[in-house]
Amino acid sequence: MNSGAPAVERWLAWRYLATRQREGFVSFIAIFSLIGVALGVATLIVVLSVMGGFREMLIGRILGINGHVVVTARDGMLQATPDLLAALRAASGVKAVRPVLERQALVSANGQTRGALLRGVRTEDLTAGDLLRGKLVLGSLAEFGNKPGVVMGDRLRQMLNLRPGDTITIVTHKLNENGTIAPRYADFEVLASFLTGRYEFDNSLVFLPLPMLQEELEQNDLAVSSINLELADLNAAGRVAEELRRSLGRGDLKIADWLSLNTRFVGALQVERVMMFIILTLIILVAAMNVVASFTMLVRVKRGSIAILRTMGAAPRTIVRAFFMSAAAVGVAGTIAGTALGLLVCANMPAITDFLALVTGSGAVAELHFVTSMPVRVQASEVVAIIVIAIALSLAAAAYPAWRSTKVEPVEGLRYE
Repeated sequence: MNSGAPAVERWLAWRYLATRQREGFVSFIAIFSLIGVALGVATLIVVLSVMGGFREMLIGRILGINGHVVVTARDGMLQATPDLLAALRAASGVKAVRPVLERQALVSANGQTRGALLRGVRTEDLTAGDLLRGKLVLGSLAEFGNKPGVVMGDRLRQMLNLRPGDTITIVTHKLNENGTIAPRYADFEVLASFLTGRYEFDNSLVFLPLPMLQEELEQNDLAVSSINLELADLNAAGRVAEELRRSLGRGDLKIADWLSLNTRFVGALQVERVMMFIILTLIILVAAMNVVASFTMLVRVKRGSIAILRTMGAAPRTIVRAFFMSAAAVGVAGTIAGTALGLLVCANMPAITDFLALVTGSGAVAELHFVTSMPVRVQASEVVAIIVIAIALSLAAAAYPAWRSTKVEPVEGLRYE
C-alpha cells in the first residue's frame, strides 16, 4: 500500500491540474499564475544581467584610462624614482605601472579656444598598452613620442575643426622670478583622435609624451602627478593598495584604489542593483499569491472529491501531498520556463538592441549608443539565487492550499454532492 502511495499522489496531483468544465476558471487562474511566475523570473534575470553589463561597461570606461590603484604625493609633485617604480611593479597582482603628469591648459586652433586636460604619458604606455586600444577614430600612434605631437579626444578635435597633421597651440603658464604668472605657448601636431564614449574624456583630454610635457612645464624628468597601477584583477585593488601602504611605509605617499576614488558612484550602482532585485522579486511574490488563491479555490471546488477519498480510507497526508505537488508544479514549471526565457532574451540581446536602435534612430550617436546598447553580463550565482527564491516562494505558496485540504470534513464535503 505504501509503495503505491506516491503514484496515487502524483495521479491525484495531475487530476487536480487537469482542466475540467466545472473547474475551468480555477485552471485558468493557475495557468496565468504559471505565466506570472515565468515572466517574473525572466524579468529578474534580464534586468539584473543588463545592470551587471552596464556596471561592467561603466567601470571599464572609468578605468580604461585611469588606474586601478593610484599613487600620489601628499604635497607637491611625486618623484617617480626607479626604486619606487620597481617596488610598485614587484607588488603582487600588478600588471603595469604608468607614471602620469597632468596639467590644466588651453588649446587653440582655427580661431577656437577650449579648456583641456593635458596628460603626459610614456610612449610605450600609450602605444603598447590598453589605454586607447580599439578607441582610435582618426590618425595613428606610430609617431607618438618621436616628434611634438598630441593625441586628443575626438569631440575636442571636432570643436577645434582639426584633422591629423594639423597644428594645435597649447597655452600653459609659468611663474616668473618676480612672482608673476606669464602664459607659455607651444605648437604641437595632431597625430590622432580617440573616442571612449565618455564625455569628459572625449571633450577635453589631450595626451602628450611625458618628457615633452615635463620640459614644457619646466619639471625634472622624474616629476609626475601620479603613478597609475593596472592590476590583473580589478576587484583586488583594495587589497593591493593596503599591501603597498604596509610594504612601502612612506608617509609622503597617498595610495588609493579605484573603489575609494569612486565610492559614491559604485555605491549608487550597488544600491540600485539591490533595490531592483527586491522590487522585481515582488513580481514573483504576486504570482505566488495567485497560486495560493487559485488552489485555495480548487480545494473548495474539490470538497466532494476530498470527502469521497477520505471515506474510502485515504490518509490526510495523501491528499495534502497531492495538493502540494499540484500547486508546487505550477511554481516550479513557471520558474523553469522563466529561466529559459530570461537566458534566451539575454543571449539575443544584441539583436534586440540593434532593432531598438533602428526603430529609435539612436545608434548613430556614440553617447546614446552607450545608453541603448544594453550590454549583458549573466552571472551564474545570480541566476541560481533567482531560481532558489522563485522555487522557495512557489513551495511556500503551495503549502497553504495543501493545509486547507486537511480542513475538509467528509460529512460537510458530501452534504451538497
